[in-house]
Amino acid sequence: MSRFEVTPVETFDVTLEVPGDKSMSHRAAMIAGLATGTSTITGFLPSEDCVNTLQAMKACGVRCEVLEELPGFGPVAMRIEGRSMHLTAPSGSIDCGNSGTGMRLLAGLFAGQDFITELFGDESLSSRPMGRIIQPLAAMGCRIEALGEKEGSAPLRISPAEIQPIRYELPMASAQVKSAVLLAGMTAAGTTEVIQPAVTRDHTERMLEAFGVKVVTEGLHVSLAGGQVPQARDFHVPGDISSAAFWIVAAAARPGARLVVKRVGLNPTRTAILDAIERMGATVIRRPVEDVQGEPFGDLEIHGAPLKGTDLLPEEIPNLIDEIPVLAVAAALAEGTTRIRNARELRVKETDRVATTVENLRAMGGQVEEFEDGMEITGGAPLRGAEMKSYGDHRIAMAFAVAGLFADGPSTILGTECVRTSYPGFDHHLAAVCRGAVAESDYQLPTRAPNA
Repeated sequence: MSRFEVTPVETFDVTLEVPGDKSMSHRAAMIAGLATGTSTITGFLPSEDCVNTLQAMKACGVRCEVLEELPGFGPVAMRIEGRSMHLTAPSGSIDCGNSGTGMRLLAGLFAGQDFITELFGDESLSSRPMGRIIQPLAAMGCRIEALGEKEGSAPLRISPAEIQPIRYELPMASAQVKSAVLLAGMTAAGTTEVIQPAVTRDHTERMLEAFGVKVVTEGLHVSLAGGQVPQARDFHVPGDISSAAFWIVAAAARPGARLVVKRVGLNPTRTAILDAIERMGATVIRRPVEDVQGEPFGDLEIHGAPLKGTDLLPEEIPNLIDEIPVLAVAAALAEGTTRIRNARELRVKETDRVATTVENLRAMGGQVEEFEDGMEITGGAPLRGAEMKSYGDHRIAMAFAVAGLFADGPSTILGTECVRTSYPGFDHHLAAVCRGAVAESDYQLPTRAPNA
């Protein structure tokens, strides 16, 4: 079992780039694979989750030439030859690993194909709710079956069917469900519309537009006409702000600290973490680059300060759901009370992230009250070093590695192999922080051409 051994640090002055955005990497592999022509994708995240999605597309006839890779993980740059919306039958079941995004979006993508597909995942993914996509896809005519032991859970079997357009009101704010319906709608004869209860991540809409598919967004209504075929293009995936969030908190909670994150995604549906950390008292400087391909990105500079507690707003929760574990760490380091409510979705992530966050905060001496839909944290008490479990959840592992940087004494995080699902190289960056490295070169990950 791998682990992180974390020693507390006194100073923090770091400049780095985080690996490519996970959400965008999934979508880039899928949409480039559906396109007409050959696309060059750079900045791809070579995590287990995204590599599984790429392998799924390759299993269905998509050709991929790797141009650059992160040794031990996978490709960061590649050419993808698309199939003009006509995939071929895979020779076996498709492994989605730990990725709910991969499984839910692939289910929509395969809905209109003319072959049977079976999607499966690991134990964690097999326990997560898939009914939320099964219901709308079935309403579109998709023949989709949940074969898991738990009702509405993976494996999923998708059989050939004629897909009908739909006007679907999301019962919860979910970019994954929205995306699954839109991807299925691309094979429907007519216009598919999704109505959101609140604004959610819009990476699918932006990337479809970048690849030449017209998507209409009017307030909370998103629609597209079926029959459109994406056109190949070159696409660069910026750094993942959800990965940067760990270092953002590490800098924000330490007065006098400074962090620069270069070439990171600044999509406004993903930057609620910055708004929250500013409210808590840190200084956030955004340096956006002109948006040339649909996805805003740029550099971030964070200056630490004594933090104060805050309430996470209900409308913020859908767009910072992945950052809540590390924001809970920031709350434990802040003076005053932080309230995180309306976040029941945390209960059905890779782990029950309410329970696992509360458990580890208490192990470090944090004062936290647990609710069905979140938690309330009273900060300001010193954290103590502890041995903690990741519970097989990458974001729990990384959040409490950050907490260990502030603790009184060393900390150990057990079961950290799960971090490969989203942040290859986190251990490299953590080790550099723990030894007080300040040179940007100390944080560079060693990518190379294949077979070099």
